Amino acid sequence: MAFFSHNSNPFSLFLFTYLILLPTTMDIAEASSIESCSVNTGPVIPTTPLVKFLQTLQETALRTFGGINFDPKTYVDLSLKSSLSTTVDAFHKLQRNATGEISVQDLSKFIEDYFLGAGDDLVIYDPPDFVPKPEGFLPKVENSKVRAWALEVHSLWKNLSRKVSHSVLNQPEFHTLLPLPGPVVIPGSRFREAYYWDSYWIIRVCRGLMASKMYTTAKSILTNLMSFIDKYGHVLNAARVYCTNRSQPPLLSAMVHELYKRTGDLELVRKALPALLKEYQFWNTGIHSVTIQDNRARSHKLSRYYAMWNKPRPESTTIDKAWASKLLNSSSKQHFYREVASTAESGWDFSTRWMRNTSDITTLSTTSILPVDLNVFILRMELDIAFFAKVVGDNKTSESFLEASERRKQAINSVFWNEEMRQWLDYWLECGATPEGCQVWKASNQNHNTYASNYVPLWINLFNSDTSLVKKVKKSLKSSGLVRAVGIATSLANSGNQWDFPNGWAPLQHMIIEGLSSSESEEARSLAKDIAIRWIRTNYVAYKKTGAMHEKYNVEKCGDFGGGGEYIPQTGFGWSNGVVLALLEEFGWPKDLKIDCQ
Repeated sequence: MAFFSHNSNPFSLFLFTYLILLPTTMDIAEASSIESCSVNTGPVIPTTPLVKFLQTLQETALRTFGGINFDPKTYVDLSLKSSLSTTVDAFHKLQRNATGEISVQDLSKFIEDYFLGAGDDLVIYDPPDFVPKPEGFLPKVENSKVRAWALEVHSLWKNLSRKVSHSVLNQPEFHTLLPLPGPVVIPGSRFREAYYWDSYWIIRVCRGLMASKMYTTAKSILTNLMSFIDKYGHVLNAARVYCTNRSQPPLLSAMVHELYKRTGDLELVRKALPALLKEYQFWNTGIHSVTIQDNRARSHKLSRYYAMWNKPRPESTTIDKAWASKLLNSSSKQHFYREVASTAESGWDFSTRWMRNTSDITTLSTTSILPVDLNVFILRMELDIAFFAKVVGDNKTSESFLEASERRKQAINSVFWNEEMRQWLDYWLECGATPEGCQVWKASNQNHNTYASNYVPLWINLFNSDTSLVKKVKKSLKSSGLVRAVGIATSLANSGNQWDFPNGWAPLQHMIIEGLSSSESEEARSLAKDIAIRWIRTNYVAYKKTGAMHEKYNVEKCGDFGGGGEYIPQTGFGWSNGVVLALLEEFGWPKDLKIDCQ
């Protein structure tokens, strides 16, 4: 058993500072002309008795152990040794002082006696299709230092491979980890379970390593994600009981497409198509769907993030409650908690992108935003489903989804495109947006702040195949301020949130680079290569300095990993590994090109 200690996953004093100072240390943005919506509506998927108890344990641990070296997620990832009733009885019998607090010694012993360590519900897995030195590995990489490093990054897939323990399969009620049919590749560090959109970039690198036949590992990842759709109707944010109430950016169809292109696995397509149709319904009906009438009186259906939850996130209960403490009533708090969970569904948790007042986390309004990138991902889903349906001979479904993709492309251009800025901008909804209602488009409701997501449409061939459009967008990107010393910044707002400046994230680099490099514009392809070189270089230097790949990087300084947010910087790291190997596969590295910081 891995002994559990409250110091086993250091969280640092940063969390305390972040919670206390966040509302007052950011630059104050112009107030939105749209009034804040404070109505709490929508479905709520209930949690389990185990999760509720672990949330209580988490709050007790914070009071007992203090905020230094405290990570709230650790406590909801613990597994029971005995039944929940036995554990709860023992907890209630712990001695408390006059103020009701438990001593450090007593609580530490209770956790050791009644729980397995966080992460013990997954065991190391040796993927049978892994080859340490794959034949034909990255043929465009001519520099020996870069090649040696790339092989080290490739070897990290073994370190990140896991399978669900027998205990989870035999006694699922003892765990918050969900039973999965196959092995997984985890992001790393505190992210000790499978995650949805992280998996796309892990799949992408498996695609780049077909010489090592890692499509078996990739197929297992897809099987796990599809099992969520079968049971819950959508792919979960992560493979935990407490994540059943939200999804993440929908990239399953893109994963299936990548694997099919390499393997020609028709059975995979046949199995995936019904699941993808079900996921498509999830994102395009009910609370996720909104109708906008453009300035030419044409109606467009677009999608938004909307979590089915209105309480503190179990993995961050102590953080969410601290944020909500300034709110005056339970209705406002429930609304805020839904916005927090919806932001987690976006994958961008947290960013000024989702705030009405960029200096105040409690003004998160993610459900009131139509995001550019979400609708691009769904456009990609429509194109993929059309392709898969044609592959299996269902021409009617194929034609239907091609038509849907054309409608969404038109919607993206009508609602999001801003000719003056030459970017696609998120759109703020008026209060009370419902699936049944229709809102009239207003130019003033576009979010005129610059985010990397404004350029994600380039990732789709329907946009990057338009050379004149690409030239416009490329000029906009170059002058936007986002292209920095070692990559693309997430935003221009230095807010202290991790999905803001100066952090750069591997997925955003990859989508924008791939979009630019797929175009017919030589200037766009040149910019893509330049950004790729900068990103590869900072990953290399940071790895040599720290011995690890990182979740995010500081795009202002070569070799510096990112920071900010509600947890300390993480290492591992699934999508960073996948993207750097994919970029090396695409662009290579010449023998005489220096890899060190210049």
